[in-house]
Amino acid sequence: MSGLVLKLAPKERVLINGAVIENGDRRGRLSIMTPDANILRLRDAIHPEEATTPVRRVCYAAQLVLSGDSDPEQARMSLLRRIEELSQVFTDPDSRKALAQATEALVADHPYKCLKALRTLLPREDRILALRPQ
Repeated sequence: MSGLVLKLAPKERVLINGAVIENGDRRGRLSIMTPDANILRLRDAIHPEEATTPVRRVCYAAQLVLSGDSDPEQARMSLLRRIEELSQVFTDPDSRKALAQATEALVADHPYKCLKALRTLLPREDRILALRPQ
């Protein structure tokens, strides 16, 4: 079993199972051997003030579960409802696939996989919002 390998830039921070870890002055590598460890690169994290669109808000909610800042059981139903709402807007096959993957991951208690699937919708949402009349 090889596990997940994180390649970190100097001073890069990563959240692993609720603990913030900062790399040293040189590039580094971490091998995560524990399956289903909750890992989030902080450079990829959505900050609360950035959660201003429907997809970003759902991603942020999933991120809170991943980081341990939200109870997974309490958040699950809310996230499922929000994903269902997104499925009313994102009706193309690729988006449907991403939403199905997010739902399956959430039901299987895999918040990272849920977040990863939801994040694929961000560029599409950006394009949709760019076309919207001001």
